[in-house]
Amino acid sequence: MITFILSFVALIVGYIFYGRFVEKVFGVNENRPTPAYANQDGVDFVPISTSRNSLIQLLNIAGLGPIFGPILGALWGPVAFLWIVLGGIFAGAVHDYFSGMLSVRNNGAQLPEMVGKYLGKGMKQFVNVFSLVLLVLVGVVFVTGPAGLIATLTPDWITIGVVSAFIFLYYILATLLPIDKIIGKIYPIFGAFLIIMALGVGGGLIVKGYSIPELTFSNLHPKGLPIWPLMFITIACGAISGFHATQSPLVARTIQNEKYGRKVFYGMMIAESAIAMIWAAAGMAVFHGTDGLQDALAQFGGPAGVVRHISITMLGAVGGTLAIIGVIVLPITSGDTAFRGARILIADFFKLSQRKISNRLLITIPLFTVGYLLTLIDFNFLWRYFSWANQTTAMIMLWAAAMFLVQEGKNHWIASIPATFMTAVSFTYILQAPEGFSLPTSISYPVGLAITFAIAALFAVKAMKVKKQSSIALEN
Repeated sequence: MITFILSFVALIVGYIFYGRFVEKVFGVNENRPTPAYANQDGVDFVPISTSRNSLIQLLNIAGLGPIFGPILGALWGPVAFLWIVLGGIFAGAVHDYFSGMLSVRNNGAQLPEMVGKYLGKGMKQFVNVFSLVLLVLVGVVFVTGPAGLIATLTPDWITIGVVSAFIFLYYILATLLPIDKIIGKIYPIFGAFLIIMALGVGGGLIVKGYSIPELTFSNLHPKGLPIWPLMFITIACGAISGFHATQSPLVARTIQNEKYGRKVFYGMMIAESAIAMIWAAAGMAVFHGTDGLQDALAQFGGPAGVVRHISITMLGAVGGTLAIIGVIVLPITSGDTAFRGARILIADFFKLSQRKISNRLLITIPLFTVGYLLTLIDFNFLWRYFSWANQTTAMIMLWAAAMFLVQEGKNHWIASIPATFMTAVSFTYILQAPEGFSLPTSISYPVGLAITFAIAALFAVKAMKVKKQSSIALEN
């Protein structure tokens, strides 16, 4: 378990030292009023304590991604640990910190507004549509996934359709009501299940003496699928997630002081990476390697069945059921805020005040109608598009963060390097993926890298212009 234990140590060290460095580069202003106080409206702009905010942020962002994604990513072997750790520290947590803190600095702005300010109006319009699609996809994926798990714990007459209906009903209430009425009150209860799940499965790996493979750079995927870029897309939220850029502004509207940003935004992404580590390790350990995991995925009908088997095998019927409830809670507590984020995004676009519940209903009813229709589509198909859209959104947010740092005359490399990496991942994947252009790697690799180089060069040119303008302004 050397690799497994060292990975956790690395995540903690990364939070303490690199998180503090990122915070210093950003430049926290403790005396600056936050949107929670400046725009307080009793609905979305509501001051919430840091302890509750941290839990809300973690539950918002930690959906099926850090569980299903790492289990599927574990098919490539222990190299998945490396991406979860390095991606979480240097890409995912940086992404989450800036998506949250730039929202705080910009009056609680949503993702499209932040992108528009730092990357231009054209990108703002694109991201408006793209992030809305992502949020709806997330909401739908996080209905069908937990519904399937709940159905395994209930009598046969309680079908996936029945469970989905109850989840949708909860989502509607969470979307309509003020953030502190349901989300702010019920999340601490959900958080207890999350902690039980993480401690139970992680502790079970250690106490029961499971053998977790040590680090190797070899590709151990049973079907020989390439590590690049498939593994980086598959693991998704366990290392970096653009979906978080749509969720962080919700919490940015409730944070009480900028100094809490590192704990709430950077820290909760590190916690999500820890959850991803546990499930990736469990996937490899319980089924004795990647071949066994592949067989288990086929035997149990996908990652949901694997999660159920792992939980009950390690924790028994009662403990396993509690762990499964924890897994169910994660996507539900991301799906509700996904639809809430979509509602706010549409409201901001049409400049429609959300103080009146009639205005909220005007958006919510058609939004959930579209969501329901999407639940009729195959889950695996939706998951693939969600994963790609997710990482593409992360790429865009990181470029926006990098441009903010350029404009401020600060170290943009902490954002531009992971932005460049995620650009390569996103474009290479969509060029070769079956749901994309289905090009062979001999074409998708060089073309993807060429597009990445062009975008990085465009950023460099723009950065030089901004620096030159700043120099002229200082001279004058």
